Amino acid sequence: MRLRSGLLIGIFGLIVVLLGGWVFALSIALLTYLALLEFFRMAEFKGIKPATKTTLFSSFFIIITTFLETIGLIEGEISNSILPICSVGICTWLLLQPKPGTISDIAASIFGLFYLGFLPSYWIRLRGLETVLMSSNQGLISFENLSNTTGLHLTLTSCFLIVASDIGSYFIGKSFGKKSLSPISPSKTVEGLIGGISCSILLAILFAFLLNWEIPLLTGILYGILISLMALVGDLIESMMKRDAKIKDSGTFLPGHGGILDRIDSYIFTPSVLYYIFIILKYLS
Repeated sequence: MRLRSGLLIGIFGLIVVLLGGWVFALSIALLTYLALLEFFRMAEFKGIKPATKTTLFSSFFIIITTFLETIGLIEGEISNSILPICSVGICTWLLLQPKPGTISDIAASIFGLFYLGFLPSYWIRLRGLETVLMSSNQGLISFENLSNTTGLHLTLTSCFLIVASDIGSYFIGKSFGKKSLSPISPSKTVEGLIGGISCSILLAILFAFLLNWEIPLLTGILYGILISLMALVGDLIESMMKRDAKIKDSGTFLPGHGGILDRIDSYIFTPSVLYYIFIILKYLS
């Protein structure tokens, strides 16, 4: 059952990334909606009462406006204004309740908006990047003669690297793991971390050569390390929250895999970091 669920998740992810557009944006919106429900469920285990409906709507609104920005229907300034405006709206909603919200209620609501609304919206920004040529004469990475957009390549490769990192850390950690990596997640080991990073690097180097990136060996090493570490941060953050809530899984939506949040935690921090690194390289070129 676990293997079957994993394959279905992988196939679904591959299809929506390849399709892009509204399909990709609505898929991100659906996943974050379900993950937010699980996040608020964890918060409620701690006696916290977040502004669930308002935050869910705000998260959806952020993702849709981000997509509208990427296709040129609204200006970037309008899209960028949604997070602070929605944050004010959430706080106002909590303020108007019969029983005023607590610091924890406010914090959980705003963090939920940022964690499962704002950060995942960067997958849409990343997927929507047009092909950008970075000349090797300027000392930066070159994405020359791509048959598809740079955004598609970055989105697909980063997703594959996250999967490689997860697989490598699991099997290497299970076979050779002895030294615990963090008390937050006792099952994770230093050996597993090294295995995950190594698998991510090897696959990243392969992609760098296949896509004819400049300095493929160095690019692959740096790319593999970055994606693997961002995936680990996402995984550990969710583990920390589950540990605090004293639950094993965020939900039971996926047989053998727990909840939606359990499956997407490694993907939450990756796109924003990767997107801005790419943008910085672009402006330096």
